[in-house]
Amino acid sequence: MVALEPLQYGLGTLSGGLVGLTLGLFGGGGSILAVPLMVYLVGVPGAHMAIGTSAVAVAANAASSLFHHARHGHVKWRCALYFSLAGVIGAYIGSTIGKAIDGQKLLFLFSILMLAVAVLMFRGRADRGRAGMECTPDRLPKVMGFGAGTGMLSGFFGIGGGFLIVPGLIASTGMPILNAIASSLVAVAAFGLTTALNYARSGYVDWPLALVFVGGGVLGGMLGARLARRLSARKGSLNMGFAALVVLVAVYMLVRSAAGPSG
Repeated sequence: MVALEPLQYGLGTLSGGLVGLTLGLFGGGGSILAVPLMVYLVGVPGAHMAIGTSAVAVAANAASSLFHHARHGHVKWRCALYFSLAGVIGAYIGSTIGKAIDGQKLLFLFSILMLAVAVLMFRGRADRGRAGMECTPDRLPKVMGFGAGTGMLSGFFGIGGGFLIVPGLIASTGMPILNAIASSLVAVAAFGLTTALNYARSGYVDWPLALVFVGGGVLGGMLGARLARRLSARKGSLNMGFAALVVLVAVYMLVRSAAGPSG
């Protein structure tokens, strides 16, 4: 493992704050930002090292943001747990395959997937869901099916997958966006931890960097959760903001992929 400079750890703390803010606000997107920040701002050598390290940080930051959402009763625990249980199996399989794929190809495919998800989020921006929705037994097969699918994609691309999990929860349950954001954090933490452990087995985790990344993310997550509660009162605002973030990062990654490997 290549030793990083003190400045890089400082940039890692700043990056963690941005990721935590995004996780708290959107329930996802943290992992979308984490890998590009690790590679292009912090300067982590190699896409796989960036993926493995960011997976640790995203899982921890998601757990922190989850605590703040849970305090206000936003989490639909039954849905979140069944979704996550199925997804953990998928995440392990996906991350095992992803380690064998070239890092630059993963980032390129990831950006294409983000654009597709953004289109779906824009189309559903006016749908606020059903406030009284609960995960009844008849809904569980659909919830677990979406969980397994998003888990596999999340593990394959080495990301927490909140940008996949939020629309997956809405599609399989009809829950409101704020509940989907809060509940998705359970799965983001579970998928991220599964992916991180799989990458760590291959030596693809810089633990000191992950630690400072998490430290910055805790503060960012607290602020993001507060903003999410305020913005939820504005119809479609979270959906629009989430989709806009996905588009911006996807375009950025496509441009970087077209420019060639970063090293």
